[in-house]
Amino acid sequence: MAKRATVRKALIAATCVATLATTASSVHAQGTAPELAQAVAAYDIPAQDLNTALLTFASRAGLQIFFDVQRVRGLRSNAIAGTFTPQQALTQLLSGTGVTFRFTGANTVSLDPPAATGAMQLDPVQVQGNLVPPQAMIDNLPPPYAGGQVATGGQVGILGERTFMNTPFNQTSYTSELMRNQNARTLADVVANDPSVRNSWSASSYTTPLMIRGFNFNNNDWAFNGLYGVAPPVQVLPDYLERVEILKGPNAMLNGMPPFGSVSGSINLVPKRAGNDPLNRVTATYATGAQVGGAVDFGRRFGDDKEYGVRFNGTYRNGPTAVDRQTQELGATVFGMDFKGDRARLSFDLGYQTQTVNSPLRPTYVAAGVAVPAAPGGRANWFQPWTYMQTDDLFGAVQGEFDITPDWTAFAAVGGRRQKYSSLSGFATITNANGNLTDAPFNFPGWSNADTQTAGVRGRANTGPVSHALSVTGTRVYLENGSLSPVLISIPSNLYNPTFVAKPVVPFLNPPKIAGTQLTSLAVADVASVFDERIQFVFGGRLQRVQVTNFSNVTGAITASYDQSAFSPALGFIVKPWDNVSIYGNWIEGLQQGPTAPAGTVNAGQMFAPMKTKQYEVGAKVDFGKFATTLSLFQIEQPSGFTNPSTAVFGVDGIQRNQGIELMVFGEPWEGFRPLGGITLMNGKLLSTATPLTQGKTAPGVPNVQLNLGAEWDATFLKGLTFSGRAIYTSAQYLDPTNYQSIPGWTRFDAGVRYAFERPGGKPVALRLNVENLFDANYWASATSTFGLSMGAPRTFLLSLTTDF
Repeated sequence: MAKRATVRKALIAATCVATLATTASSVHAQGTAPELAQAVAAYDIPAQDLNTALLTFASRAGLQIFFDVQRVRGLRSNAIAGTFTPQQALTQLLSGTGVTFRFTGANTVSLDPPAATGAMQLDPVQVQGNLVPPQAMIDNLPPPYAGGQVATGGQVGILGERTFMNTPFNQTSYTSELMRNQNARTLADVVANDPSVRNSWSASSYTTPLMIRGFNFNNNDWAFNGLYGVAPPVQVLPDYLERVEILKGPNAMLNGMPPFGSVSGSINLVPKRAGNDPLNRVTATYATGAQVGGAVDFGRRFGDDKEYGVRFNGTYRNGPTAVDRQTQELGATVFGMDFKGDRARLSFDLGYQTQTVNSPLRPTYVAAGVAVPAAPGGRANWFQPWTYMQTDDLFGAVQGEFDITPDWTAFAAVGGRRQKYSSLSGFATITNANGNLTDAPFNFPGWSNADTQTAGVRGRANTGPVSHALSVTGTRVYLENGSLSPVLISIPSNLYNPTFVAKPVVPFLNPPKIAGTQLTSLAVADVASVFDERIQFVFGGRLQRVQVTNFSNVTGAITASYDQSAFSPALGFIVKPWDNVSIYGNWIEGLQQGPTAPAGTVNAGQMFAPMKTKQYEVGAKVDFGKFATTLSLFQIEQPSGFTNPSTAVFGVDGIQRNQGIELMVFGEPWEGFRPLGGITLMNGKLLSTATPLTQGKTAPGVPNVQLNLGAEWDATFLKGLTFSGRAIYTSAQYLDPTNYQSIPGWTRFDAGVRYAFERPGGKPVALRLNVENLFDANYWASATSTFGLSMGAPRTFLLSLTTDF
């Protein structure tokens, strides 16, 4: 008897009144569509891999399509453009593939793939589900692109889920498959695939602030399924994420102003949901330094139509890291539940995450006029052994959608987070070129609470030949926090030969509330399309209000308040001269809290409106079906405030301008070879400053060249064996605005190998080995005005064993 294995099948669905009307011609179709289904619709689907084409077709036609994903892998669809019945469109789409189809109901289709020589006999898999309209966000996750490392689209804020070819911005959505295969431990490991992103804090530490397009991205500004103020702000584990979606550039109209005002881009974290097939997965992990751990991933769907889903992810790691005298303990438990009804959909997430890092690497600054000393080595740790950072986060969100009509959906969501942290740690300042430094640990207990709400409506309408995708939404984010940070001791030390002292007496502190921030907004957007979406225009705007109150940490009295509003518009366009080519452009803004003129200035106390960072971007995207490339040219101008030395007037007159070119490739151009990455060229300049010493200088922390290029190759001599490699290069960076202090460029090479097979019973097993910094390069990874110097991670071995049962 032939070996039997269960192979997953795909259900792709969307709502539309069209079913089928005519008989197949070039593809043999068995069965006849119901006579009542005579509606026609316009289709414009380029030739591409068949799996993606079927998803697009089903969404447009409103059909459930049942098929075996593995049996259609490698097949390519035909392009279809014009007005057809569903049966006519499907006939043309499948022509020449050898795939036949059968209508098994008014809205259901079953595909029969071409017979394969020596193919295994497959167990049948029954998949059912409810139709989801294209404007839905819940249960409407874009499928992976060819190769499985990135997705075909992602959430674009108020515009909803959009494919990358129909998005007038540069966005990349990294998949859970990529994160699993790379043994990603934190978001720092995920963004190592992206040439537009760099860490601004050591990847060997406890948190992941970033630089996107040369501007700061604060780690408090992650969005969790589109909601600010939910995800743990210090660190996020990839284990419970289905996608990490990175949109480059300002995005106030799309997402609203983030809590800490990051204007460089947005990062949306999409949690995992239960799939149609039961999942029982366990993973054991090991990392250099004898850090061991494990993870479990459990998923089930229940109900006659599998309308109820439960997903659980649990992770625990503990032990020494690759850095001297550093240990890390980290754990997380996250539940994800969802309901899919005929017209209503709900999702619920609840998670707890805890992290303790002893002797963490912290930012290290360099005193003015002192040349930056050479990096001491990736394993070096010049911070005190008794320092630590400990965080606990409880977070959750509830989201719901209701289809008012097939074309209009109302949505609402609420979420929140409660965090407590305790830290004995500080910053080091290098005082001479020999590496002498001052380490000043402080007692830093604190807490933060956040809650967030959003509601709106999203739908489609036509005005003559113009089709519209309309969205209206209102949002609110409230954050409050309390902390104290008295310095405990000042320790003279050295970067290369650190001095360690006894732990001082640490008094108990009860941190009071020191700040409250409320961000509210109202936004509207329209994607107007003509000529079957070959030309699309994006119009939108958001009215944002920013309210901030600061309190004394001694008396609790209000010490400062801020209440200002700003309207932030945006424009974008997409032109498709050919089916697989998108030319796009956008003008969009980012928002930050405006400053208040300080004491001693002529206009002391004047509050300025939220500052607007402006982006101009044009680009092109080409989808070859199994391989895609994107090219972007951008200019971003960020304002800042300073006091005019001649007039003593404080104003928002400073400007940093970053110009750049981004090239990105992804997919599987031929079977078994999967490239991922690209290059970013940037020119960051300080155009308007308070002193001639910095005027026209290169912006700190902005390299001219960033390259991340990796690939996977499936060995032809042994099924299931895959090799991977990646090169990361960053050119020299300036640390200070006068361009006196700098760090040299650096190159890092990573490598990996994995072997996947099926154990008796057909359950998969995967053994993965990844090596980061293969040749143990020694380098300063980044140099920024905000966080000073960050040390590059040393050579790190990551080993995991995963099995389903």
